[in-house]
Amino acid sequence: MNKSRPAPDLWLLIPILSLLAIGMVMVYSAGSVLGFRNYGDSFYFVKRQLLFAGLGLAAMFITTNTDYRVWKSFAKSGLILCFILLILVLIPGIGVVRGGARSWLGISSFGIQPSEFMKMGMILYLANWLGREDYDISSFTRGLLPPLALIGSAFGLIMLQPDLGTGTVMMGAALMMVYTAGAKIKHLLSLGIAGVAGFIVLIATAPYRLQRITAFLDPWSDPLGAGYQIIQSLYAIGPGGLGGLGLGMSRQKYSYVPEPQTDFIFSILAEELGFIGGLAVLALFLIIVWRGMKVAMSLPDRFGSYLAVGIVCMVAVQVVINIGVVIGMMPVTGITLPLISYGGSSLTLMLTALGILLNLSRYVR
Repeated sequence: MNKSRPAPDLWLLIPILSLLAIGMVMVYSAGSVLGFRNYGDSFYFVKRQLLFAGLGLAAMFITTNTDYRVWKSFAKSGLILCFILLILVLIPGIGVVRGGARSWLGISSFGIQPSEFMKMGMILYLANWLGREDYDISSFTRGLLPPLALIGSAFGLIMLQPDLGTGTVMMGAALMMVYTAGAKIKHLLSLGIAGVAGFIVLIATAPYRLQRITAFLDPWSDPLGAGYQIIQSLYAIGPGGLGGLGLGMSRQKYSYVPEPQTDFIFSILAEELGFIGGLAVLALFLIIVWRGMKVAMSLPDRFGSYLAVGIVCMVAVQVVINIGVVIGMMPVTGITLPLISYGGSSLTLMLTALGILLNLSRYVR
């Protein structure tokens, strides 16, 4: 414990707790109708979210008060454990299928999503790897390819579930770390071209992914099928206007927007709280990104800097993808909005990771 250290950055802590509080209110509002219809309890989703928030806050308190350099010793073992879990989840009878993807381990409605833990496991391992004083990432074969091979292996296992959204967030955060570590632009561009080609193959080989792309380009071409979610989301955002319809007054949560308490919770928030409410949420996320990157640039060691970059980028990429999907700028990926959407594994992991970022803020120069 680092009791002699300064307090964590309040410009980080306050937005985190504010977003968590907003998330609790919105999970109740967005999920109350579905909870009552399916489980006879309007508070079904928010009670479970409160349980995971409690666990996440406890974990955040621990990581906030634990010297971040302690996590170096867990980097390798943690990543190995994440890989083992990703393999286990693919085995029929062990992995649980939900929403068409075999991405859960657990019993009944309680479970963990190994791909969520891989995001933090990869960030921690890369921070330790890239942060070595003798590591030179400017070399293509010996410096850049090894971490990219590791990232690609994890992404491949996640895609076998399949879970394109979580895989994209993990890869996006990891690649930003690699770029920050000094990888040459020409190397990244050449690999980026190959990655785009592979992405096209992934889309072409899975009909449902191709349907999501075509629905994203023209959702009204299949309004009751692939384009349904985007259309209903836009129908929620539009009437919200500047100030919204009022908290709890959403119409689209009445079985129009599918699972409104998870991936599309921002559309319900925009419907009830309007443009002003949506802008306030985005402003809170921007403050976290701003202060997190400031922490990354002010730390005394490379491990801490890369760790901060990875955590901030994980949050930023996830927010951009989720909001992009909700407003019809990106294809549907199944990504939750950090700290706002309903979800046990994602919320607990996010609070744990942000606790590490808060601890890093105590060591700025």
